[in-house]
Amino acid sequence: MPLEDRLACVARRVARGEGRRATFSVTCLDAEDMRRLHRRWFGRRRLTDVIAWGLPQPDGSVVGDIYVCPDVARAHARALDIAPSEELLRVAVHGALHALGYDHPSGERRTRSPMWRRQERYVQSFGGRLR
Repeated sequence: MPLEDRLACVARRVARGEGRRATFSVTCLDAEDMRRLHRRWFGRRRLTDVIAWGLPQPDGSVVGDIYVCPDVARAHARALDIAPSEELLRVAVHGALHALGYDHPSGERRTRSPMWRRQERYVQSFGGRLR
């Protein structure tokens, strides 16, 4: 199964876990395109691993777009000495939560936020690896 499809499956599982109905589109971008997208929409020049938007629908469901940069996720995995599949899973969960309306503070407080704790519970419940 292509990577984008596997990431979309993770995002749908997160939505179900949150008791939400959602349709997600997942697009993998190279570093240059991800940097361009990040600058265009957020005015930030640095590279990021995931960007996500969610549009609530009148019926209560969400339609979301998740953009992932696998190269950044793999680099993070190397730096953290974890499997690339674990970091790709984490990125997909993170993007799904953003598309569902969750957010976190910037900086060091990010990893202590309720969204981060929720994300890590999903990563653990999925076995810590992308299938």
